[in-house]
Amino acid sequence: MLDCIFCKIVKGDIPAYKVYEDAKVLAFLDVKPHTKGHTVVVPKNHAVRIFDLDDKEAGELFVSVRKVMDLLDKKLNPDGFNVGWNHNTAGGQVVPHLHVHIMPRYINDGGGSMHSIIKNPGKISVEEVAQLFK
Repeated sequence: MLDCIFCKIVKGDIPAYKVYEDAKVLAFLDVKPHTKGHTVVVPKNHAVRIFDLDDKEAGELFVSVRKVMDLLDKKLNPDGFNVGWNHNTAGGQVVPHLHVHIMPRYINDGGGSMHSIIKNPGKISVEEVAQLFK
């Protein structure tokens, strides 16, 4: 996509602090980090959502995420990680190019768990939600 900032980073039109790169994926430090070593992993081919990748591409993305986590673990020695992506506007996605955030975590860094993102279980019970999958 022509005006996608992450596509421009992949092409080299915008500089980035690269952490990892292979034929399919680029990982670089977030320029507005939420933690030391906050890294973004993007597929080189433009995809807005995880559903835009086929199974092979999704697998390659997550193998690369694991490799980047390993690099961050060796270089920064964090106490843990939060890993995930914001999916669609309601999920907090701002840049319309799929990107996985890897956030190294440190004891007493003031952050929360994935459970601290939202606390709104909806108006129907877990049992009623489960029925939707039968």
